[in-house]
Amino acid sequence: MITESIIKELINDKLQADEMYLVELKVELGNKIQVIIDHFNGVPISYCIELSKSIEAGLDREAEDFELEVASAGIGQPFKVKQQYIKNLNREVEVLTTEGIKFKGKLVEVKEHDFSVEVEEKVKVEGKKRKELQVRKVNCKFEEVKQVKDIISF
Repeated sequence: MITESIIKELINDKLQADEMYLVELKVELGNKIQVIIDHFNGVPISYCIELSKSIEAGLDREAEDFELEVASAGIGQPFKVKQQYIKNLNREVEVLTTEGIKFKGKLVEVKEHDFSVEVEEKVKVEGKKRKELQVRKVNCKFEEVKQVKDIISF
C-alpha cells in the first residue's frame, strides 16, 4: 500500500533542494495520490511535471497501480501551511474565525503561533458628522482561525 510517508520520503529532498514546500499531501483509497506544492515565487508547470516523474520513478506501477496529481497551491484557496502566510505578507486576505466572524485586511505579520491583519473600519468620531476611516491591527492565533485565503484584486 502506498502511504503518505512513502511519498514524503520520495519528494522531501527534492523540494528542499529547490526551496519548494509541501502544502498538502493526500493518499486516498485506490492509491489516488494528490501532492500540492508551493514556492515563494510561484511554481512553474514544468516543475510539477518534473516532480510527478520523480515520484513515478520511485513507485512500482507493476506492483501497485496508482493515480498521481501534482499541482501548485491555487490562488484563492485557503492557506494550509505557515509558509503560505509568509508568502502573502503585505497582501489582502480574508479571514474566517472558528467563531464564524469574517473580515478582510492586509496581512502584516506572521509569528510562530499567530499572525496580524490590518483592518480598515469606518468609525464615528466624536464632534464630527462623518465617520472616519481608521486602521486597526487584529491579532489571530492559528488555532482560532477556520480559514485564511488571499484576495485577488485586478
